[in-house]
Amino acid sequence: MSEKPLMVFKKPTYPLNNLFLDYLERFDRVSKVSIFYDDLLRFSGFINVYDKNEQDTLWVRVYYNEFERDDIELNLKKIYSYLHSDGNLEIIKFLNIDAIDYCTFGNSKPFRIKVRNILNDNYVYFYIKKADASRVYGLELEHILSPDKINFLVYKDTLIEEHIMGIPGDVFMNTLLKNCSETEKSQIAKEFVKFNERCMIRLLGDMRAYNYVIVPIHDFDQVAFRIRPIDFDQQCYEGNLKVYRPQFFKENYPMVKLVKDKLQNSSIEQYKNEERAVLAKRIYSAETRIKKLLHIMGNDIIAPNEHIEQLKLELYRLTHDINFKRAKSMGNILNAAFDFITRNYKNIYILK
Repeated sequence: MSEKPLMVFKKPTYPLNNLFLDYLERFDRVSKVSIFYDDLLRFSGFINVYDKNEQDTLWVRVYYNEFERDDIELNLKKIYSYLHSDGNLEIIKFLNIDAIDYCTFGNSKPFRIKVRNILNDNYVYFYIKKADASRVYGLELEHILSPDKINFLVYKDTLIEEHIMGIPGDVFMNTLLKNCSETEKSQIAKEFVKFNERCMIRLLGDMRAYNYVIVPIHDFDQVAFRIRPIDFDQQCYEGNLKVYRPQFFKENYPMVKLVKDKLQNSSIEQYKNEERAVLAKRIYSAETRIKKLLHIMGNDIIAPNEHIEQLKLELYRLTHDINFKRAKSMGNILNAAFDFITRNYKNIYILK
């Protein structure tokens, strides 16, 4: 008998409402360049993109007719300048658009833009996608609550998002994990516990192995590892609490086994408490901004009512916090989760 999948139906796209767009403009997240995702769909042809092992990546490299190419490439260079250098258009003459790739699988079907500096051949990527409220809420929460900042812009129904560097989780587990030292494996297990806790608290779902990256950081005589999400489509959408806990996805079994092999239960609880304390501090430090965001989320529709009812009852049974039961929206549920974390942090660490 096959295992029942945690997620069955494809998530719909939710539009950005006017209140959310005003918030994004207030925090300089609105693009000054008028380019739409649909503009890039007007390509005249494509070729398949293969990796270094000649495997099909399921991306295709697109090209445009000569009447549109120059205008599209100029706008993409302008977007790069706003994303990375605060709109300094003087740098445009040093930029070249090396490739525009289109993803043929997944929910968002993004375009991946490769921009190269012709003076030194350094290059970066960014993505252009259809703007989905769930994803943009997820990006903004990641920017505020994680140790890593994210650059992104929106223009009406289009999202521009910087590339997040790292080794895809599935690639890391299949090729590099076995070569890690025992100390490194223990450190990775610790990071996975914290990542698991962080995703659950902020209701970031669907963290299967290919939706996050492992980032190795060299520090004196050791290599430390951090885990970063790269897909935010499932922010505050599913009703099943397990979807927000990476440990329950079969693709993450090597990580779960690592935790079981390397960490005692007392250590696991310690790392969970550490992550809650860190999140509480970040919530306090950005209190005004988070309140604005949660107010908008609380009045937005980003999930079906049955998902809201299921999730709030599961969280109530887990925490016995009546605020979850009173929630009317996904934004209310997230607000209750943050309130629960900060109250407990204050009781444990401040009032003692």
